Amino acid sequence: MGTKTVDEAVDENGTEAKSDQETAEATTADGPAKTMDMTKADEPGDTEAGAEAEEQDEAEDEIEAGDDASEAEKGASGVGQGAAAVVSAALGLVSLSGGWIGTVAAARETLVGQLQTSQSASVAKQVKEIYGDAWATTALVGGLFALAAMIVGVVVLVRPAFGAPGKPQAVWIKSVAWAGVSLGVIGLVLAVAKYSDILLGLPSTS
Repeated sequence: MGTKTVDEAVDENGTEAKSDQETAEATTADGPAKTMDMTKADEPGDTEAGAEAEEQDEAEDEIEAGDDASEAEKGASGVGQGAAAVVSAALGLVSLSGGWIGTVAAARETLVGQLQTSQSASVAKQVKEIYGDAWATTALVGGLFALAAMIVGVVVLVRPAFGAPGKPQAVWIKSVAWAGVSLGVIGLVLAVAKYSDILLGLPSTS
């Protein structure tokens, strides 16, 4: 009664053998798949592709940063040239009107002429010292403003030739700069004409 029959022993051995075989097959079936997945994840090609992608992203970032810096530099350069062009035009207008500097200089020259000229001096001398010198001073100040307007305007116009190539100057900057140069030329011609008594010379006292 304490012994097992042959059939029962065979069944138990077969069942146990079958269970061990199924376990081995399951382990074999899952093992290669996991191994293949891990191998694919660690393939050198994927690592190299990721490194190349990072390098490409860094290169694109550097290019974008360079473009931004170039645009900022271009914008700053345009602002400076535009401001200089406006200054040139303003100086040209002042050269035509004389400005408060010319007025003050002329008044001072008139005062100096009155102090240095005696009442016994001739009329021609009094006119020259009191009015003529003041008029010449006004012309001189106007000529200096005109010359400054011309210099600033010319510098603005030739600035692109000394800058980075391929950066065209804005049209409005050229227009304003040419206006300043033109006003400077006109103011300089008028200043020379006034200083040499060609324009509105002193009246004759004879």
